[in-house]
Amino acid sequence: MTIEYHPLPPFLPEDGSVLFLGSFPPPKARWSMDFFYPNWINDFWRIMGLLEHRDAHYFEVPGEKRFDRERIVAFCEARGFGFFDTATKVCRLKDNASDNHLRILEPTDVASLLLNMPKCTTLVTTGGKASEELASTIGSEEMPPVGGKLEVTVAGRQISWWRMPSSSRAYPMPLEKKAAAYKELMDSLRS
Repeated sequence: MTIEYHPLPPFLPEDGSVLFLGSFPPPKARWSMDFFYPNWINDFWRIMGLLEHRDAHYFEVPGEKRFDRERIVAFCEARGFGFFDTATKVCRLKDNASDNHLRILEPTDVASLLLNMPKCTTLVTTGGKASEELASTIGSEEMPPVGGKLEVTVAGRQISWWRMPSSSRAYPMPLEKKAAAYKELMDSLRS
C-alpha cells in the first residue's frame, strides 16, 4: 500500500467556466505528460480531439506515445476548462491506476477550487469514483445519470454537475460511445 499526495497543482483558469474532476492521477511511471489525464492509454484527450477537431489524435505528439501538453494547455485556457481531482491524498491498495484499488484519505475541497474560478458554472466528473466522491463532498444524496446533469448548490453557487463515463480504457465502452456522451456536455457549453 502506498500513500500519495496529489502531484499536480490545480489548473484553474481565472475566467474558467468548467471544472473537470477525475479521481486521482495514475502512478507517475504511467504518465506521458505533466498534466491531467496523463496516461497514454486514457482516452480523455482523444475524446476532446474527436469532439473539437474531428481527430482523435489531435492532442497526440505524432510518432510518439505522449500527449502534446502545450497544445492541451492552450486549448484548455481558450475554452475556460479547469482541472483537478476529487482526492488530494490517497492510499493505493495495488500499484496500478485502477479506481477500484484507490482509497481516498483526503477529499478535495471543491468549494475552495471554485473560489479560484468565480465564473465557473459547470462541474464535470469523469468516472464513477469521482462522481461518488463529489456527491459525498458536496452532501448530495443523488448523482446525475452517466452522460447527464443535475443542478446542485456548491459553496452557495448554483452549478450544473455533469457525470461523464470514465475515459479510462478499463471502462468497457468504445471511444465513439464515450465521445457521444461527452458531445452532449460540449454542445451544452456552446449554447
